[in-house]
Amino acid sequence: MRKKAMEYTTPSGFRDVLADEAVARERIARRVADLFASRGYVPIETPTLESMAVMQAGGRVPASPFKFFDATGDLVTMRPDVTLQVARMCATRLGDARGPFRFRYMQRVFRETEGQLRADVREKKQIGIECIDAAGVEADAEVICLFAEALEVAGVTDFKLSLATVGVLRALLAASSAPEAWKAELLEAFHESNFVTIDELCDRAQAKGSKFAPVIRSLARIRGGREAVREARALVEPFGCAEALDPFEETLELIASRGLADRIVVDFSVMSSFDYYTGIVFEAFAPGLGRAIGSGGRYDKLLATYGADRPAAGFAFYLEEAMEAAAAQQAPAERPLRIAVPKGSLNADSIEALASAGLDVTGLDNPGRSLIISNPGVDYIIVRPSDAPVFVETGAADCGICGEDSLLETETDVVELVDLRFGACRFIVAEPEGAAERTAEHYRQLGSIRVATKYPRIARAHFARRGTQVEIVELHGNIELGPLTGMSECIVDITATGTTLRENNLVITDEVLSSTARFFANVASFRTDPRVRDLAAKLYAQSADRALKVTAGGEGK
Repeated sequence: MRKKAMEYTTPSGFRDVLADEAVARERIARRVADLFASRGYVPIETPTLESMAVMQAGGRVPASPFKFFDATGDLVTMRPDVTLQVARMCATRLGDARGPFRFRYMQRVFRETEGQLRADVREKKQIGIECIDAAGVEADAEVICLFAEALEVAGVTDFKLSLATVGVLRALLAASSAPEAWKAELLEAFHESNFVTIDELCDRAQAKGSKFAPVIRSLARIRGGREAVREARALVEPFGCAEALDPFEETLELIASRGLADRIVVDFSVMSSFDYYTGIVFEAFAPGLGRAIGSGGRYDKLLATYGADRPAAGFAFYLEEAMEAAAAQQAPAERPLRIAVPKGSLNADSIEALASAGLDVTGLDNPGRSLIISNPGVDYIIVRPSDAPVFVETGAADCGICGEDSLLETETDVVELVDLRFGACRFIVAEPEGAAERTAEHYRQLGSIRVATKYPRIARAHFARRGTQVEIVELHGNIELGPLTGMSECIVDITATGTTLRENNLVITDEVLSSTARFFANVASFRTDPRVRDLAAKLYAQSADRALKVTAGGEGK
């Protein structure tokens, strides 16, 4: 009987909603719908299935777990987002009808969630509005204020709105003569909130004489109240890119005058995961939730992709996230800063860096069997480096330290803040000496090679970039045994000195990547907790000092 019950569980990523929760969901949905209706927003519905061409035309879109061909041979997908569907509908169905149009919706969306956090949740109820054919700061303020009201009606009373405008960054990139590939990489780094990659790209451009690179680097770190707009204006005005800040500043004034001044945080690192936004963008964060509750912005060029061109703005949030954020508000507001500290080779340097940043690290160097070391104002969670990203993404820790390799391998959704410049190691491909011809023949006959590794994602990505088909053999220790016993043709592993490879008659055939320790943070903690940003600033200053010492040492030699 037990076995049969196990066989009849819901599909992966889907769940039943029992009566108590269903009643609560219905109550919240009704309140939000009534709010939207009171502001003139009328309901619409879009199909569960959408043409894949429609979704791809919008540019960067969320991954959908369900794509298939219908009976006519068209590639369709279960909708991962509603905004693109509304844009398609308005552009093709409304024709020359006069706007503005105010639409509201509550529909299920289906997404392949990235990272470890709630990775099994593939179906959610998306609630949102779209204000079509309305431009200007009044329309932007209307959308943002309604977003805040909707969250409050849903029971979320403790949240912050992080606002920015993509117009400034896009203006800087348009004025720059940098290669298009570099601009695309930079936008991708902004989308992922990866400050380390932003720094690396700006360093590369600055070394080639770019005057825009240091400005872009500084822009990403501007954060605060309305004074942050003045700081950004002073930064970009010499480059003729301050005009994009005018409507943004006016919108801030409007929403502040309507009671949202205490909720506003200007943050020029905010960039939606979609790339169709053209002006103001915003995200809502609650301290008790490890991710954004919802987001929105202005997308004036999206409808033109599908037909009639109209300006537009809107927002969306998940009912599930709002309910979870509301429940988390019951937890104590004041708690220690939680930092995931890695065991192993990164441990000593991590402790030294935290101590140099002014934190009390008493007991951290000799924790015994203790898994959490609590000092005034801070809890240190002692974890394996490979587990640190998961603790941080899920909100079990606010921030942490691990190697870049662990971030790449776990593919978690965190904010990568600082390259700490210690714990350097190399990822390499190695095979038995003299085996190159044999490996080539194996690939010629079978069309793939076997790769033994502890790091399947890193290894698969490397060979994909090389255009080589591989079969991954995942091991957890003594990777060198793979090719030595015939289990694999080669390995992908970390090396510092290469001694172990030489002792086992293995030779390096390719470089995969170099990795150093990184300081990273939970998405919501970074946006809502000033302690995280303060620690990041101190660690960033340390990292800059290390880089200067390395440069000075190199010049001395």
